[in-house]
Amino acid sequence: MRKTLGMLLAGGVGSRLNILAAYRAKPAVPFGGLYRIIDFTLSNAKNSGLINLGILTQYKPLSLMDHIGNGEAWDLMGRMRGAKILPPRTGAKDSDWYKGTADAIRQNLDYIQNFNSERVLILSGDHIYHMDYSRMVEFHQSRDADLTIAMMQVPLDQAYHFGIGITSENDQIIDWEEKPKRARSTLASMGVYVFNTSFLYDCLSKISEHDFGKNIIPHAIANHRVFAYHFSGYWRDVGTLHAYWDANMDILRPDSGLDLSAWQTYTNLEEEGRSGDRPPTRISSHAKVENSLISQGSMIEGTVSNSILSPGVIIEKGARVENSVLLHDAIVKEHAQLSYVIADKLSHFGRGCKVGTGDRTKPNRKNPDHLKEGLTVIGKMARVPENISIGCNCIIHPKVTETSYAGKDVSDGQTIELK
Repeated sequence: MRKTLGMLLAGGVGSRLNILAAYRAKPAVPFGGLYRIIDFTLSNAKNSGLINLGILTQYKPLSLMDHIGNGEAWDLMGRMRGAKILPPRTGAKDSDWYKGTADAIRQNLDYIQNFNSERVLILSGDHIYHMDYSRMVEFHQSRDADLTIAMMQVPLDQAYHFGIGITSENDQIIDWEEKPKRARSTLASMGVYVFNTSFLYDCLSKISEHDFGKNIIPHAIANHRVFAYHFSGYWRDVGTLHAYWDANMDILRPDSGLDLSAWQTYTNLEEEGRSGDRPPTRISSHAKVENSLISQGSMIEGTVSNSILSPGVIIEKGARVENSVLLHDAIVKEHAQLSYVIADKLSHFGRGCKVGTGDRTKPNRKNPDHLKEGLTVIGKMARVPENISIGCNCIIHPKVTETSYAGKDVSDGQTIELK
């Protein structure tokens, strides 16, 4: 792996995560109590022996940059190793941003040229998975490939979300369909690529288009040796609110394949507000906790069932939280009830409120494509009034206060914005 340079694409907007991505890039969204989404790719890099990694940021990068720091948490700091943040070069306007995945790498070829690498491993920072990249690199070398693409089988009805490869008997990719309406295969790209460095230069200099899946890969297949590296472990794209919630719940499911401890997942515990400076968790004698992950610094006096709690969450006496994901320092006051809720950092639930009860089949009226599976999402620093009832598929925007609510009930599918 010493001759392999990593390039991690971490500038995603995460628009389908709605208000969870209002203040941060998608890879920086907290996950699994202590972690952020990008921690899984960074940990894979560390555990695979990758020693140099360029991290390409773009959309709202500050929290991501603070989190990564100098890369020390993933052993990417030293004389011969490092993690380098690579922001867009030209300006702050949307038109100045990277125009696609290939364009992002093209704009950073000068960084790649600083290394005497034989290969470039291109990664994405917005998936939850565990993978040994060194095995993929070994496969790439054994096949004398110009490009190797990590791929996995997906259900046929989900194939239209992915780049789909058609392979020969020896795993060489002979045809490609980018997000096809009717796929001829179920072998889907994971967005993880190994390029020979010279071949990457050649592709990006000859092809002016901007995307690997749409432009670079079809050209490579037609003229060069491109192979599929088969992956069969846990992998989840958490690009939607329901997928994000469901992947968090996978932590609590013994047969899901998501095992944080076995995966050796690392994070920056010294980042402000994480767990490095938190007191121990306190669970009172009359509290009840069932099948849940409770992070450091939390205080539990009520009931928590089948839920993920990040550091510093407070559940007061008589409160009940079930099937929910609560991020850092959320407060649930006495006798409040939360069901199927995603709550961002510093959210506050007033005494006796009920959130997430109603008809789970009615989609959100403003964003039906984002929220239709029965969850209710509470934004960062939003406040829920005492004794109010909030239904299913509701969105409460960040920093909403008690004065933003028109009455004592928020019906299913409603959105409350800051006034």
